[in-house]
Amino acid sequence: MSSSYDNWQCPLPISDYPKILLAHGGGGRLMHDLIDHIFIAAFGADTLDAEHDGARLDPGSDKLAFTTDSYVVHPLFFPGGDIGLLAVYGTVNDLAMCGARPKYLSAGFILEEGLETETLWKIAVSMRQAADKARVGIVTGDTKVVDKGHGHGIYINIAGIGIIEHNLVIGPRRIRDGDAIILNGDIGRHGIAIIAAREGLEFETTIESDCAPLADSVMRLIDDGIEAHCLRDLTRGGLATAAIEIARSSGTEILLDEKSISVNEQVRGACELLGYDPLYIANEGRYLAFVPKHQAQRALEIMREATPNIEPAIVGRVGAGGDRGEVTLKSAIGSERILDMLSGEQLPRIC
Repeated sequence: MSSSYDNWQCPLPISDYPKILLAHGGGGRLMHDLIDHIFIAAFGADTLDAEHDGARLDPGSDKLAFTTDSYVVHPLFFPGGDIGLLAVYGTVNDLAMCGARPKYLSAGFILEEGLETETLWKIAVSMRQAADKARVGIVTGDTKVVDKGHGHGIYINIAGIGIIEHNLVIGPRRIRDGDAIILNGDIGRHGIAIIAAREGLEFETTIESDCAPLADSVMRLIDDGIEAHCLRDLTRGGLATAAIEIARSSGTEILLDEKSISVNEQVRGACELLGYDPLYIANEGRYLAFVPKHQAQRALEIMREATPNIEPAIVGRVGAGGDRGEVTLKSAIGSERILDMLSGEQLPRIC
């Protein structure tokens, strides 16, 4: 994924302040210069220009979804994205999983003293471009600076608001026996892209993160009348952990078919080399949709229309196992095993 932030010119005189100083978080002139010439210049929202403590919003609906998340990924830039793009898409995707159309974001920045100002500018521009693509506004925010050695460059906290324009109730407890489980694409690319960038690993071709906004795909399903019972994006813990969480929350039996789960050959090879299971590798542009069996083929068509370069697939179904709350994987050779959560974190600092 290429970025065009190099075509944007930072209006802050970087030659005067090439690195973030503690004074940039001190509430004085330098902090205001940083806000004016980095964040307002990059994000360009009218609500930011008002320079108020918050944003006055008119969502036009009394049904809202609200979410918040923090992003501490290392390295800050990786094949297919960066911490800013990840923060925007990750928050937008959480709203989409609630069946909400994302509208507004807030952005809180924890900056480490010594961070290159040019780096911050690139991240801010990347966030603006991601917000434009996701059709969401960054309308308010906050900035703090911490001592050198206490922030790993930059941390970002994002909160988001979305509008729910339908009467569906989407969540694990809405799952029904026989529901088809659809995965919108291949898995594992984000986690492997991060570890490869972090450790300097080289493969035949560069593995890029699958970082992408999911709201358009989800909104198309809902607008077409697909009765989405549950939606879940596959971030930390990957497909396996998401399925286990849903099974436990819903008290249902989830049956997955390994042959139907797509894994890029480069990703599969990297996992074999590093001793990872791709089912547990993080993604940032993949989700599961639980839909009635009779609507599954239409849902597949809609997903293909939303992202023609990515092939969705039916990867399982909800069984009739009562209140088992388990996930069973049928392997490529026909054997079955119960999936469980990992006891620790397979890949730290991936989002």
